[in-house]
Amino acid sequence: MTSIFKTFVTATAVAAAPLMLATAAAAEGEKYILVSHAPDSDSWWNTIKNGIALAGEQMNVEVEYRNPPTGDLADMARIIEQAAASGPNGIITTLSDYDVLSGPIQAAVDSGVDVIIMNSGTPDQAREVGALMYVGQPEYDAGYAAGLRAKGDGMASFLCVNHYISSPSSTERCQGFADGLGVDLGEQMIDSGQDPAEIKNRVLAYLNANPETDAILTLGPTSADPTILALEENGMAGDIYFGTFDLGEEIVKGLKSGVINWGIDQQPFLQAYLPVVVLTNYHRYGVLPGNNINSGPGFVTKDALEKVEQFAGEYR
Repeated sequence: MTSIFKTFVTATAVAAAPLMLATAAAAEGEKYILVSHAPDSDSWWNTIKNGIALAGEQMNVEVEYRNPPTGDLADMARIIEQAAASGPNGIITTLSDYDVLSGPIQAAVDSGVDVIIMNSGTPDQAREVGALMYVGQPEYDAGYAAGLRAKGDGMASFLCVNHYISSPSSTERCQGFADGLGVDLGEQMIDSGQDPAEIKNRVLAYLNANPETDAILTLGPTSADPTILALEENGMAGDIYFGTFDLGEEIVKGLKSGVINWGIDQQPFLQAYLPVVVLTNYHRYGVLPGNNINSGPGFVTKDALEKVEQFAGEYR
């Protein structure tokens, strides 16, 4: 455990300039850095930023958010290395690709920096890299639960719109869904890219070539929002079974209108907020939860939207 009285050096320059998201550091000099795999274009991570900002304010610590602007995981690995070298009390990071990121994370732990894994990766992987704990949603399990739900609703075939196919955790969502349905994933998962116009066109092309498709699964607002537009264009909005991971403004509108059947809420606010609180209390008082924290999955439907609609894109 790093000393709370340690004097910290200024962080070295990284590919993405750190975004300051909290009040001035406490008198003790406590500082934490959250490193995500998300590109700048992914608005879903605004909730993460809000979560660490509030935790930083309430705990009176300094928190920075860093990420690779394009979502490049090799770039993220370098950011983790540079974050560790800057001497923070702790690092909170995603583990979206174990092969690429486990080395830098283990090196950070070996250097004396406390680490919590959040959002992606698994509790087992967090333990293997020496992290204190894992806070997040097991992605395969969430996909599997969604597949079981869709199977119970009579679905047998689907399209998984994967907008971040380079991240294994994204593919785990699609694979879990297929396994829950009891079908092969095969070519039912497409690499949609992250450009909204391209996502829309690829969804339209797939549905045109596979008109028997029962269901659509998207992996977050980046892929869900253009998919909604595609279904409005081809006349299938409200007629095809549609589930999505995560929440956002357009997803909430889709749930209200009946275009989307359900959204899977992994509660990203908790994924960001809780690690800051846990690390701060660990460093100040030596207390640490005995178990990992599963923040999801939870299914959100049209009937349970009041709080979600109020805080979508901000805290939900």
